[in-house]
Amino acid sequence: MQDTLRSVMTTLLTQMIAEGRDAWRVMRQRGPGQFQFWLIALLIGIAAGFAALFFRKGITAFQGWVYGAEDVDFLHSFAQNMPWYWLVLIPTVGGLVVGLILHRFTPDARVRSVADVIEGAALRDGRVETRAGIASAVASFLTLSTGGSSGREGPVVHMAGVISTWVSDRIKADGITGRDLLGCAVAAAVSASFNAPIAGALFALEVVLRHFAVHAFAPIVIASVAGTVINRLEYGDVTEFDLVTPGALQFYVELPAFLMLGLICGLVAVVLMRSIFFADQLGTALQDKMGLPRWLRPAVSGLLLGVIAVWYPHIIGVGYETTVLALTGALVLHQTILFAMVKTAAVAITMGGRMGGGVFSPSLMVGALTGLAFGLIATAILPDVSGTHTLYAFAGMGAVAAAVLGAPISTTLIVFELTGDWQIGLAVMVAVSMSTALASRIVDRSFFLTQLERRNIHCAAGPQAYLLSLLRAGSVMRPLGDSRCASADDCADLLAQGLKIEASASLEAAMPIFDRNDVTYLPVVTSAMTEEGAPEIIGALYHVDSLKAYNRALVAAAAEEHR
Repeated sequence: MQDTLRSVMTTLLTQMIAEGRDAWRVMRQRGPGQFQFWLIALLIGIAAGFAALFFRKGITAFQGWVYGAEDVDFLHSFAQNMPWYWLVLIPTVGGLVVGLILHRFTPDARVRSVADVIEGAALRDGRVETRAGIASAVASFLTLSTGGSSGREGPVVHMAGVISTWVSDRIKADGITGRDLLGCAVAAAVSASFNAPIAGALFALEVVLRHFAVHAFAPIVIASVAGTVINRLEYGDVTEFDLVTPGALQFYVELPAFLMLGLICGLVAVVLMRSIFFADQLGTALQDKMGLPRWLRPAVSGLLLGVIAVWYPHIIGVGYETTVLALTGALVLHQTILFAMVKTAAVAITMGGRMGGGVFSPSLMVGALTGLAFGLIATAILPDVSGTHTLYAFAGMGAVAAAVLGAPISTTLIVFELTGDWQIGLAVMVAVSMSTALASRIVDRSFFLTQLERRNIHCAAGPQAYLLSLLRAGSVMRPLGDSRCASADDCADLLAQGLKIEASASLEAAMPIFDRNDVTYLPVVTSAMTEEGAPEIIGALYHVDSLKAYNRALVAAAAEEHR
């Protein structure tokens, strides 16, 4: 009996191992099935959650060591008593190290962040740059630890993208699967970083994938929950900001004030975003004019930040303490306005100086200060019909952040989850809707999409704007000698008129040529030259074939969003 049982168990174990190997082989060749995909989503969520947790704790530990502060949540109070030369030296040295890292490990000495993750989802089948991404994470870690005035969500999101890219490459995931895995990693990272599972999942869908397809929802939620569990195992079930409920909204009477606050916050968000872009342009112009090495640029920015921190240490890091002071109403009017202006300048110097970090936490701080300033004025003018001024700080925090991120849904929810107060929902929703509606018409939808647009990557308008850039003339053309292709002589005649397209060029470059010239096809050439010194013709790109390829890409994109 025992021999029979042992034989059966051995047989079952052998079958399980064989089936496991077959499943791995099929998954690598054909992509994962639904259950396998959900399991991978869970594992990616755990990995991204731990990456976000270690990143956060590492910043806390290293920042505390660098500044000698016992509690970095109250760093600016401690820094007020530090010698001025340490406040200047720390971010300068930090910027120098950041510059050397980016110069060595990235082709353009630029930190990768959320915009690059959006680009990866749209144009690279859910992949991001691995080498540059790891270097960017280290650079952002040093930036935030040594006085840089930015946030941690940008590098955390890109770190998650690096993890999902590694997995997608191992299992040879197609574009749809790669994008879904990227969404899972981002959701888990955001959730683990801020203890915000609902907002983490919606951030991945709203900002990164930019659609709410049903097939992506379940695995992203699984990963988001995994990230949250990791956060709570370390920090417990607590909110990011432990605050007292700000008070009840005076319904109807006070709503117009929140509509007005939303418009003001939209303008403040635009100022914040354009300040960063202006600082980046100015820094590049000065760098070129002065012949400054690119690795020295972050050090100069760190020096400027250190000088500002001598008088305003509130700008150091993510600004947690100042945000809490604003949300609790512990600042007077002139302080809120001054701190908001100084923080905006510091963020612009940090980001424009290519030091690293994200914009979410700074936008929360600037928004809370803006909201409190508005609330102090509004409640002073109409004290009998106004609620507490801290309620405006909450609404302002959400309104500026939503306009910067271009994510009204996830930002509204993340404000609730950061504060644990669901009673302020109406005020936040009203302010957020107005701020995003206004800001999205002044910039290209959000800070991240505007960054991409400035790089000539057209993601803001949707797939119809960027799909042509993914299709190459060489893959759509009819090869020379094909019965459906024009003759070599006819192609040569068009080439003599200056009409041609490189095989490596995209259809985005070809379509304007078709529009300007009354031709049905273009000769496709390579960089090689014939004996006569003319470009070598390898085929013909037909207008109708280009339109068909574009239409197929649009259909595939629409099918993915509605699966």
